[in-house]
Amino acid sequence: MSTRTRTPTPAGAGTRPGGRGPVLGGRTGILTLTFVHARIILVETFRIPAALIGSLVFPGLSLLFFVVPQRTVADNPEFATQAVIALSVFALMSNSLFSFGLNISANREQPWDPYLRTLPVPGVSRVLGQIFSTGLMGLVSILPVIAIGALFTAAEASVLGVLAGLVALGISALPFMFIGISIGYSMSSKAAIAVVQIVMFGLAFAGGLFLPPYLFADWLDTLSKFLPSRQAREFVIWAVQGGELEPWVWIGILVWTAVTFALALLLFRRDEGRRYR
Repeated sequence: MSTRTRTPTPAGAGTRPGGRGPVLGGRTGILTLTFVHARIILVETFRIPAALIGSLVFPGLSLLFFVVPQRTVADNPEFATQAVIALSVFALMSNSLFSFGLNISANREQPWDPYLRTLPVPGVSRVLGQIFSTGLMGLVSILPVIAIGALFTAAEASVLGVLAGLVALGISALPFMFIGISIGYSMSSKAAIAVVQIVMFGLAFAGGLFLPPYLFADWLDTLSKFLPSRQAREFVIWAVQGGELEPWVWIGILVWTAVTFALALLLFRRDEGRRYR
């Protein structure tokens, strides 16, 4: 008569086909692991406070130095509200590009990242953890912009408008997240720093986040309508202030989201194939 010792199965774990051992997964397991990844990413980020300056301070300072002194804009409720919205989009865009582009490229150069991929953990938990942590940092980066706009400008919005604007910001941030992921999986960390900065400021200037589009030349105004930053700006303004939503805005967001998602998935699989085949 033989005695078998049963090993405990971790909470949220499933079973491999054929009874070959537990696999972490299931709804409870994925949710728990997602929050673990998000917490670790946030801890690693806050260990270097200087890394937060660009994403947290720069958008608020831009509003304080370039919008508040211009009383023609700051004292006009419509113009001031649009300026706050534009810099909120910039805050979320810069946070998404830096968080995904630099973190992924840096992690790929560390031996810890290949080890994590060998663990019996669903890859979606890591992706969702990165999205949650980036989303939280993006929300924090918007707070200084909103506070400065409320204190020193005539910007105004209803509670429902603010909530709708936050939802619109989350939707319009998807292309920037996927662009950051594509940068992170396609180049080294040193190259990613330069590319992220070029992409960020290029989209910001040409997308009307620093200067209102009515100041653009005709050719630049037409060109900017094809950029995700301009589409995000107009989408959030529509959500907060109302009015008519032009078809090129929501069609552009859908196209950019689909294209950048496909590109990010392709580069992720290419990176995985190169390093693990």
